[in-house]
Amino acid sequence: MGVGEIPLLRHISRRAVPAALVLAVGLIAGAWAFDGVRAQDSTAPVRVVLPANPTDEDLRAAYAGAPETWPAPVLRTGAEFTEFGALPPAPAPADNPTTPEKAALGRRLFDDPRLSASGQIACASCHAQELGFADGLRTSFGHDRQRGRRNSPSVAPAAWLPILFWDGRAGTLEAQSLHPIVDPLEMAGALPEIEARIAADPSYAEGFRAAFGDGTVTVDRIAKALAAFQRSLRPGQARWRRFIGGDRRALNDQQLRGLHIFRTKAACASCHSGPVFSDGRFHNLGLTFYGREREDLGRYEVTGLAGDVGAFRTPSLLGASRTGPWMHNGLFPLMEGVVRFYNAGGAHPRPQPGQENDPLFPKTDPMLEPLNLTNDEIDDLVAFLEAL
Repeated sequence: MGVGEIPLLRHISRRAVPAALVLAVGLIAGAWAFDGVRAQDSTAPVRVVLPANPTDEDLRAAYAGAPETWPAPVLRTGAEFTEFGALPPAPAPADNPTTPEKAALGRRLFDDPRLSASGQIACASCHAQELGFADGLRTSFGHDRQRGRRNSPSVAPAAWLPILFWDGRAGTLEAQSLHPIVDPLEMAGALPEIEARIAADPSYAEGFRAAFGDGTVTVDRIAKALAAFQRSLRPGQARWRRFIGGDRRALNDQQLRGLHIFRTKAACASCHSGPVFSDGRFHNLGLTFYGREREDLGRYEVTGLAGDVGAFRTPSLLGASRTGPWMHNGLFPLMEGVVRFYNAGGAHPRPQPGQENDPLFPKTDPMLEPLNLTNDEIDDLVAFLEAL
């Protein structure tokens, strides 16, 4: 047992003392743990330690307090964990503070197909509000009905992510906003032409004036307005927001069991943690299809580093149940399929003849290993993911 942990019900008969009472006693002041072990730092939160097979009542008691007191997460070697919590206000750069006027202008631009070469594709074509700001497709269609390589991730949590796109090629929402506009597979636009089109529409003048102080239309302002709109979005389901906001009855028993499995046996928090449920890092799940038809080298295309072949950024899980199919290539149409993939330990492709000495042959992240979840545990985990 670690310092600062409470062995909930470990030494006390469940008939003699209810779990909630044991938890309450253990949390007093956070100074002394059971077994007579004093916490090294009396200000540090005291985490609950559950019995091997906790009941629903045990879980209710264990997850009744602040996240810092919840049972410690099970983390794989190399994980960078941030405790769960409510989303803070969306951060914005000093040169582009978010205002209602700027977000409103960004929303209009987001829905305007004139940002594309054909005048038929808007940002919302691949990021529809009705579909959780994704598009419900395995991979998206773009200019001239060309199909892209990658699944459209939801932009709803983008403001809280430190790096953007599956391969991390943009570090700010302002930069991210322009990439699809000029990508020949997506909107295929030319920025000077897009700027001229928007400037030629007199109905935009008031929106730019309200957002920026005058009616001048520039590419920079278009990007800033689009970024401001995305920072105004609020990702995730109301059920999880209520729960993490303090309403501990917002999750039902199955969803609460799923939360506990997510943090412990399934070790999901090794990559999906913090208020946005993402570590913002890049991991190889074994789905590179190296040397095959669906090959996608991922982060390597940005960095050129051999260790980045097949690595993709950890997506946020807030609202994820609405944004399938999942993975960078939309390989899984069902959330249960995603969970079963991880339960099997991910994919671990082996070199084919001629690839044995290939320095770029991708290596699956060692954090992926079989989880041995039961069918009931898989169902509980899916129920929790659907509540996020």
